[in-house]
Amino acid sequence: MARAEVVGRIRGHLASELEVEPAKVHEGTRFKEDLEADSLDLLELTVELEDSYGIRIPDEEAAKILTVGQAADFVVAHARDPQG
Repeated sequence: MARAEVVGRIRGHLASELEVEPAKVHEGTRFKEDLEADSLDLLELTVELEDSYGIRIPDEEAAKILTVGQAADFVVAHARDPQG
């Protein structure tokens, strides 16, 4: 799985849901501080990633994910390989 693909999906989701410019969203972007995302926004992103990549993000793990890059790292580390 390409990490860039995951970052792109997160960028697209956040740009759409939070009505921000996609260029404002990069790997170091913090959800709460930089994008002013609230808990519902983060829950929606979590569900999107779980559904898209067939993974489960436990609440305690989700609470540790603070940036776009951290979210992408989690997805890449836990997603099933479609080739395998």
